[in-house]
Amino acid sequence: MDKFQVLKNLPTPCFVIDEEALVRNLEILRRVEEESKAHILLAQKAFSNYKTYPLIGQYLSGTTASGLFEARLAHEEMPGKQVHVFSPAYKEEEIRELVTYCDHIVFNSFSQWRRFRDSGLLPEGPSYGLRINPEYSEIETELYNPCSAFSRLGIPRRLFDGQDLTGISGLHFHTMCEQGAETLQRTLRVVEESFGGLISRMKWINFGGGHHITKPDYNLPLLVELIRDFRQRYGVEVYLEPGEAVAQEAGFLVCSVVDVIENGRDIAVLDTSAACHMPDVLEMPYRPEIVGAGKPGEKPYVYRLGGPSCLAGDVMGDYSFDSPLSPGDRLVFTDMAMYTTVKTNTFNGMPLPCIRLLKASGEVQLLRSFGYEDFKNRL
Repeated sequence: MDKFQVLKNLPTPCFVIDEEALVRNLEILRRVEEESKAHILLAQKAFSNYKTYPLIGQYLSGTTASGLFEARLAHEEMPGKQVHVFSPAYKEEEIRELVTYCDHIVFNSFSQWRRFRDSGLLPEGPSYGLRINPEYSEIETELYNPCSAFSRLGIPRRLFDGQDLTGISGLHFHTMCEQGAETLQRTLRVVEESFGGLISRMKWINFGGGHHITKPDYNLPLLVELIRDFRQRYGVEVYLEPGEAVAQEAGFLVCSVVDVIENGRDIAVLDTSAACHMPDVLEMPYRPEIVGAGKPGEKPYVYRLGGPSCLAGDVMGDYSFDSPLSPGDRLVFTDMAMYTTVKTNTFNGMPLPCIRLLKASGEVQLLRSFGYEDFKNRL
């Protein structure tokens, strides 16, 4: 099967989830689970395409949610699997519903924990934990650093002094973003130095997300060793909640050239938008890869690629091609499963790309299409 020829024949714009690549990632994650005895959860904030949940549920222990809707989605679409949730703050009406969906509920402050515990809203059944802030992170992009100065995420060690931890079964930290096992190793040293005495009183600890486990150069043996050693020393269950590692390189965004203009350089206007369909390109920022394209100067024809919105900065970047671009030409952006479909928006009345699944058999299945009513009804 010529995968890219199949993609270039699809109506645009459309997201395409690559089932074969998704399974490849899931097999790696399941192997880590089996060898380390950790529990790996899908972080739905990165990838919530629930029609793939029956497949994901065959490999992973469950999901983690960032709030009520994700928790409910996991409960409904991956039944029988664990559902964990963390939010910087919960409303009372959310807690009343979350306790019916979730196995683990992680609180961000002692004030919230005490409020809901003392109000009688936390029944037996779910396990309750606290998010800690080890005040150590190697994330360079400040927007994604949960341990930056004045962060609202997690409880520093000094605030644990004198606190009653009765009813708390676990601790959770999340300090990584697209990083390797070596970063986790250094992070664990800091976590243990600050929180080791508390960890020994717990039943579980969650190492959070940001683990690039399915990258080709990731040090899997080190990860397994770190988890095994930690479990043995503290007698706790270990959880990891990657999002990117599940959906990494498991999707595409197929688009078309609508027009080619010139203003000091050649500019191709596409029928897909960085601002609306892949906002991390602008937020991170980063330059997504395109099948068959190169960096400026690598190939003879160079274009700046931009979207159809009125935002002046709706630009994906500069790319070079083997031949000139013309209206109707198809381009395929890679690694477009994670943090894309969960972040799309209809700014400017921008149509949302449909979502398709490329089956391992080569069949392309339409999962969801969008139209004017989707734009109108959300307003």
